Amino acid sequence: MFAARVAERPEAPAVIGGGEELSYAELDARSERVARYLGELGVRRESPVVLMLERSTHVPVWLLAVVKAGGVCVPVHHGDPGERIRRVVDDTGAGVLVADSAMAARIPPGLRARVVQAGLARSQAAVAVAKPDGGEAVRAYPGDAAYIMYTSGSTGRPKGVVATHRNVTALAADGRWTSGGHERVLAHSPLAFDASTYEIWVPLLTGGTVVMAPPGAMDAAVVRQMIDEHRVTGMFFTTALFNLLAEEDPECFRGVREIWTGGETASPVAMRRVLDTTGGTDLVHVYGPTETTTFATCASPAPGLLDAGVAPIGVAMAGMRAHVLDEWLRPVPQGVTGELYIAGTGVARGYLGQPVTTAERFLPDLSGGGGRMYRTGDLVRRLPQGGLEFRGRVDDQVKIRGHRVEPGEVETVLGSCPHVARTVVLAAPDHQDTIRLTAYVVPAAGESPDSTVLAGFLAERLPGYMVPDRFVELDELPLTPNGKVDRERLPVPDYGRRIAGMEYVAPSTPMEEAIARVWGEVLDVEDPVGVQDDFFDLGGDSIRGLQIVARLRDSGIDITVKELFERPTIAEIAATRDVAGTVRR
Repeated sequence: MFAARVAERPEAPAVIGGGEELSYAELDARSERVARYLGELGVRRESPVVLMLERSTHVPVWLLAVVKAGGVCVPVHHGDPGERIRRVVDDTGAGVLVADSAMAARIPPGLRARVVQAGLARSQAAVAVAKPDGGEAVRAYPGDAAYIMYTSGSTGRPKGVVATHRNVTALAADGRWTSGGHERVLAHSPLAFDASTYEIWVPLLTGGTVVMAPPGAMDAAVVRQMIDEHRVTGMFFTTALFNLLAEEDPECFRGVREIWTGGETASPVAMRRVLDTTGGTDLVHVYGPTETTTFATCASPAPGLLDAGVAPIGVAMAGMRAHVLDEWLRPVPQGVTGELYIAGTGVARGYLGQPVTTAERFLPDLSGGGGRMYRTGDLVRRLPQGGLEFRGRVDDQVKIRGHRVEPGEVETVLGSCPHVARTVVLAAPDHQDTIRLTAYVVPAAGESPDSTVLAGFLAERLPGYMVPDRFVELDELPLTPNGKVDRERLPVPDYGRRIAGMEYVAPSTPMEEAIARVWGEVLDVEDPVGVQDDFFDLGGDSIRGLQIVARLRDSGIDITVKELFERPTIAEIAATRDVAGTVRR
């Protein structure tokens, strides 16, 4: 499909970002050179290639190069710790890992894979393509793996979802992309998040343009800049980020043709606010697990349903089918809640190296024809108007910051800590209805680890969004008469208060007072916020970080989300600034 687009529009812009623009012909030529270089490194049909790349125009070059070489893209999240990266390399058997300068410091030592510097590799690729014998082109088959993306696993082992070329091209073939709303698509999601499949592959396979957002966190100012400077027509945001932008500055979406959002329980209020503010913008609520290649169902919510508090996840997209079944795999009537099973061209091959788990989740399609359907674990019901409404989960899996998390995986890793005898991890909404993880810990004999030690242990092995916000020490876990953990009797942590034992140090300058006031409002902390209080210990995350940054800018304090994360106390932030600086009130 990409070769056809190159032939049709060789001079048309394929990728824009960072002051650079690549035409389809240029992108094709660059990726071809890198593909030959990868071939010299031993990349063959279905050879996994781990990618650690920050957002830039080079990302599409590497994605295309890997698949042209016959390989499989294995993107790694920029927040993954070294042990997680090592596990991905070992699990896939990848022989090559490509990293740019921004990500190179995160590579753990002693990997089995050959580490390639992205910038150096591009110059070496120029030499490779200059050789008289470039070798035969590798032919990719529809059933060949295109990428592997990892999701949380309840057993403690992450699951590598294997998506094929057929899956990706089927997504790109959906007629919804030809509406004009996806001619210039904003690419801002992490490469290891499956939304990037839409943001990069859909425009490249349909003749559109990928507009790469600058590195760093997305906020309303960046969204507005991308629309104004690059005429972005389509974009996707996770539910949490969309809700934040809708609350803080819905005007930032003005001028974009289509906004797609999904991933968590939707806010009809936020959706209605954006529709009322932007006028001609189309809003699409989308649903799809990684196992069904990004998007499986979608709907443009009617204002009447939104006013009634309903935001449907819609109907199946092209080539997909949605079955709502009971526990005996029988279809349920309209209006009755059942489990959602997804079938069709987007259903992935399965989980890498986990045939038992694959067999449990990928079942024969009830429609026949030899296909399979994916058991989502999501509860839905069919609405009288048509389409589906999300109703919850059948298990403990939750979405945190747009990522799927199995509390059981966190339990398994935390249980391996030598300071811990027994533990259970629960997910529950905090005082602001944000889902958070709490770890209940019975220390090992003679041990009394504090939350910093336990959080540090997990941070070395799990992504940041999987590290619990609270650690509660117990003498014993409460049990039911049957000997199982009685979760109803576990104490509920108070996220609105300072962690016990945390010393309060009052702000001493106008700047510190202004920052403390904003933190208290955004984080909804009942206790006074001190200058030594940690942003994350008070319940901070990337979404609340964006809120704090926006409000501090209104107060005359210019700060970035990255700086907030690197200096998570008010004292650290204030130390880098002139404390005598004026603060607008």
